Amino acid sequence: MSVHSMSGVVAFSDTDASGRFHFTAAYRWAENTEHAFHRSVLPGIDIGRFPRRATSATYERPLTAGDTYTVDLGLDRIGNSSITYAWTVTGPAGVCVRGEHTVVHVDADGRPAPVPGALRERLAPATGVA
Repeated sequence: MSVHSMSGVVAFSDTDASGRFHFTAAYRWAENTEHAFHRSVLPGIDIGRFPRRATSATYERPLTAGDTYTVDLGLDRIGNSSITYAWTVTGPAGVCVRGEHTVVHVDADGRPAPVPGALRERLAPATGVA
């Protein structure tokens, strides 16, 4: 179940010498989608309180400058202080990237802290738990 989607156009600066999107671009697009989701749930949220713990991606199709893409962000797991998002980047020819990343909510001292209640409530439908 997608919790948030965003679309964009591959910028020339997103490409490498091959003319295809650089592998890091997909991570930026997924992170931007995650941050937009967090801000839609909790306006004014401190995005810096959700550092990455783990990331992975599999690349299936190339995108080039000017191609449109959509990032669909879904929930894979939610723990006490961590959230794992699964995401896809889809272009004109289909799925281009499948990835996931885990974030940990931290307190002002950088220690793991419970995921904010409003965010957990918004993610609850995606967990299948009411």
